[in-house]
Amino acid sequence: MITLNRDRLFIQKDQDVVILRNRVKEYATKIGMGLVNQTKLITGTSELVRNMLRYAKGGEVLIEVISRGRENGIRLTFSDRGPGIADLNKAMQDGFSTGRSLGLGLPGTKRLMSEFSIKSAIGEGTTVTVIKWKNG
Repeated sequence: MITLNRDRLFIQKDQDVVILRNRVKEYATKIGMGLVNQTKLITGTSELVRNMLRYAKGGEVLIEVISRGRENGIRLTFSDRGPGIADLNKAMQDGFSTGRSLGLGLPGTKRLMSEFSIKSAIGEGTTVTVIKWKNG
């Protein structure tokens, strides 16, 4: 994979969510991503950034335009220094929540993306990396 362009945003307050969503949309539009895939990408972005604010009080997001052969996509890496996720297997199940939510965020986001990975360590934080390919 080749990185064609990148941008780093620091997320500290609710207003940063709008800035991030707009930036992601700009990148997706630049690579010619269709509206349906843009919507999936932005929906997943919103969920992950809100989790980062809710559970870790913020963090940073790296936005990258990537290329694999002839395929272009957007890779987003969400990193925080929050409390970490005690049980990743449970967290990836529909309906599981440590807050007062429906528990659809992480598993729902995984379904919206082309690729999804999550790493977490108690007391160290969580990193979620997602890729949405232009045509997938």
